[in-house]
Amino acid sequence: MARTGEPYHYDRAQRGFHWLMAALILAALVLGISAAWQVPGTSPRREILDIHKSIGLTVLLLLPLRFVWRLIAGEPAYRAPPSRSAHLAAKAAHWSLYALMLLLPVSGYVYSAAGGYGLPWFGVFSFPRLVPVDKALSLTGYAAHYWIAWAVGIVLGLHVLAVAWHAWIRRDEVMGRMWPRQAG
Repeated sequence: MARTGEPYHYDRAQRGFHWLMAALILAALVLGISAAWQVPGTSPRREILDIHKSIGLTVLLLLPLRFVWRLIAGEPAYRAPPSRSAHLAAKAAHWSLYALMLLLPVSGYVYSAAGGYGLPWFGVFSFPRLVPVDKALSLTGYAAHYWIAWAVGIVLGLHVLAVAWHAWIRRDEVMGRMWPRQAG
């Protein structure tokens, strides 16, 4: 149980990271799916993929900042702590999301860099190629990126279902922990 006066919600920075990265990841997923339906090497596929890569690399750059801030700020207390199994499930889901937020852009980077494709960031600059151009490595990066994207979609779907369950079935405070602070 939390001490009197202890916050029961994530701080403003953690909420900002959460919602910004959620929007970026959703946008990157939508763009990646959209690009898959376009003819390779043509417009608008190239432009869609440039934005997709820019967003993915942005997520990769934000992730260490988010992770370090999470370690510094910690997790807020619950007014009514969840069961041990629910708490462990939430921890596993959060660590899975952090791992996937790292692995998805890294695999995309490997796919693009090893394939000899550009690594733009919104047309401002290009990221350096840190892996050699290698077709086999690029194909491995592509396969990893494809399957990790599916895993992200599944885990995010489960995350949204868990939030809905807490908000509408259990009617507990879980949603409010990441929502902007309300009086009371």
